Parts: sequence; structure tokens; C-alpha cells
Amino acid sequence: MRLRRPTRRASLMRQVRQRLPHEMRAPDCRKSSHRILALPQMLRPQKSFSQKKIIDFFRIQKCCDKKDKFSSPLDARKRRRRSGSLVLHKKRRRLLPYIPSEDPARRLKQMGSLASALTALQMEFSDDLTYMPHMAPRSANQAKFESGGMQVLSKEDTETLEQCRAMCKRGECPPLIVVFDSCEGFTVEADGQIKDMTFIAEYTGDVDYLKNREHDDCDSMMTLILATDPSKSLLVCPDKRGNIARFINGINNHTLEGRKKQNCKCVRYSVNGECRVFLVATRDIAQGERLYYDYNGHEHEYPTHHFV
Repeated sequence: MRLRRPTRRASLMRQVRQRLPHEMRAPDCRKSSHRILALPQMLRPQKSFSQKKIIDFFRIQKCCDKKDKFSSPLDARKRRRRSGSLVLHKKRRRLLPYIPSEDPARRLKQMGSLASALTALQMEFSDDLTYMPHMAPRSANQAKFESGGMQVLSKEDTETLEQCRAMCKRGECPPLIVVFDSCEGFTVEADGQIKDMTFIAEYTGDVDYLKNREHDDCDSMMTLILATDPSKSLLVCPDKRGNIARFINGINNHTLEGRKKQNCKCVRYSVNGECRVFLVATRDIAQGERLYYDYNGHEHEYPTHHFV
């Protein structure tokens, strides 16, 4: 799996500290546990959301079909009939669907934390790539434009993707919760055990041409297509619309301690001819553990030495 980095992403709290007057700043969070004394109102966690507001915020659909609720990959394999001769092949690692929390109240708390974080940044929830007027049209998102080609999502993994999307639409979200940290800003924690190779989220937002965003100050833009023709290169820009992937933080890949924190990765696939960006667990993640991935992948072009 080839990794791709966000083209430009800065530490949220580093930007906050730069905007704060000197007397309002705390000592460097990398060296101290002191909390920042004051924060701009837009970055403070918001009040809790009612169940009705959460349902409206995420546009949750009522569904009576429960036959595949909380189904596991093992269940799916058991239902498949074996056919043909037994031939040994190198086993390919497949994506696993996440397992949502069984307690509805717990899922409401998880979604409420995301709604609060998005609202604080004046963002709308979107679990899909969005194509807005005066930006890149959907016809521009063609995986064939990628320089060197792009891996195609397999049929089995496409089924896993669709299963996860269906769960999200009926309010069965990944077992994740957004928390606010005085050093890292908004960050994401596992609110249940997550297994290695589990699909966590798709990186969503507005799709735009790289050439239109070269001087943009959005701190979370993600490479979508690196085209042979630079004018066709695309980005995902979650500044107005996005999902929980927007809040998963990066590691300091200049230190051993930072690299040890990585527990997920960013992977790009061709899905029905279009490029999509997924976050996938790279090892088992325990409940309460924060999620981190390497913003640079293998390219090492984005400076992360200042990351916590």
C-alpha cells in the first residue's frame, strides 16, 4: 500500500499560540504539562447536543433492517460457500469493517463529541467528497490521472467500505470520540477496541485543484491526486465540510517516541475509477488510545519536528 501525505498541514495549537498575545501563552506543550490559559471562543469545546440535534446534524436515516447489524468479517466468511480446488495463495490482507459500540447512549456521546468539534470550527458534517461550484468538478477526480497509477480497491474491500458507509448512515458510527487537548487541540481517541486493518474513516471534504490552494492557509488539506499534468492534481480540503478524519493528529516522525505512537495510516485507492483516501488501523488499538498517523507517508516533505 502506498501512502500519501497531506500537502499542507500545521499543528492546530501551534497556530493558536502564534495568534495569542504573549501574556496568554503557556510554556511550550512539548516540554510542559501546563495548560494554555485562554483560547479563542471558536476553538473551545461546545455544549452537548441533544439526541434530536445529533440525528439532524448527521442526517441519520431510520432503518428497520437489522440483519447485518454489528456483523463481523468472520460472519461474512462463514456465509460464503467454498468452491473449486484447494490452492495455496499468498494471503492478502483485507480491510475489516469497524465494530460500533452496542450501547446507543455511547454512540450518541461519540457523535456528540464530533458534532461539537465540527461546530467549534464552523464546519458541516460530510461523509463524502463534495464538489462545489468554482472548484474541481467530479469529472476531474479520475484515478487514471495519477502519476504512476493507483491501486484499485478489491471487490471484498469495496463491500467492507459499503458496509461501513451503511452503518454510518443509520447512526452506527466508528467507536471513536473527539476530545480537546490543551497541547494538541482537537484529537481522536478509540472508545472501544479496534483491530489491525480496520477501516476507520474516509478523508472527506471539498475537492479542489492544487493550483487553486497553493496559498491557502487551511491546515488539513490532503493529497487526492498527484497527476502527471500538475494542472490536474487535486486536494481534499476539509475547511468547511468534513468528518472525524479531520481531527486525527500526526506523529513527530523525527523521533522514535513519535513513530511508536503511529497506529493508523492514510491510503489512497481507485474506487470505481475515482480516487478516495482512507484511514486504516496498522495495529490493534486499545480503548482510550489516541489515533495518530504519519502526515508524510514515505515522502518526508512536511516538517513535523514541532509536533508533540
